[in-house]
Amino acid sequence: MANIKIKIYPTHHLKISSQERSEKMEKFTFKRLPKHIGIIPDGNRRWAQAHNKEKHEGYRYGINPGLELYKLCIDYGIQEMTFYGYTQDNTKRPAIQTKAFQSACVEAVMKLAHKDANLLVIGNANSPLFPKELLPFANKRVQFGKGLVNINFLVNYGWQWDLSSNASKSIPRIDLIIRWGGRRRLSGFLPIQSVYADFYVIDDLWPDFKKDHLYEALAWYQDQDITLGG
Repeated sequence: MANIKIKIYPTHHLKISSQERSEKMEKFTFKRLPKHIGIIPDGNRRWAQAHNKEKHEGYRYGINPGLELYKLCIDYGIQEMTFYGYTQDNTKRPAIQTKAFQSACVEAVMKLAHKDANLLVIGNANSPLFPKELLPFANKRVQFGKGLVNINFLVNYGWQWDLSSNASKSIPRIDLIIRWGGRRRLSGFLPIQSVYADFYVIDDLWPDFKKDHLYEALAWYQDQDITLGG
């Protein structure tokens, strides 16, 4: 796909301590914030192996980081977030892994349903690989609580399926994509909405999420030249 704007920056560029970063986070107000952030939470299986666990066990350790990130985005005033749950290609993995990431997505969505969020789950709901528990949220937005932020979850998602069905047409353009796990690729993440997104890569694995990660990404975003092709 032409004209995809990808900018990558390593996570070690801010040479300050964690305490100094935390103090800055409490005091600093960013002049410019992305309205819509895309989240690619990669590295669950690698994290599990590094901690002497089976690969499928890593997915459940990725639930709380998502809830922490939700709270931070509320604090910063981010209007919309899109989480990459799992793709149709991911379901080709061993059955035990597929069941594990399906269960993790269901648990994450159900926990967010008790927060102040407008939830939308995008994915092929006609497939048996789509969790039946998420059918009430499939391809329609549901408000919970005060609905302070729009949250989109990509579940059993495929970019070709999306382009042919226009399923994600209600999701607006993404301003900033943050990917954990060090990989430098979009992996089919909302190709239309991502066309002019800035792309920030964090080397840490998703279960090792820290609030500093979001601060660093937003600080980096301040210096990006947003032209939208102009």
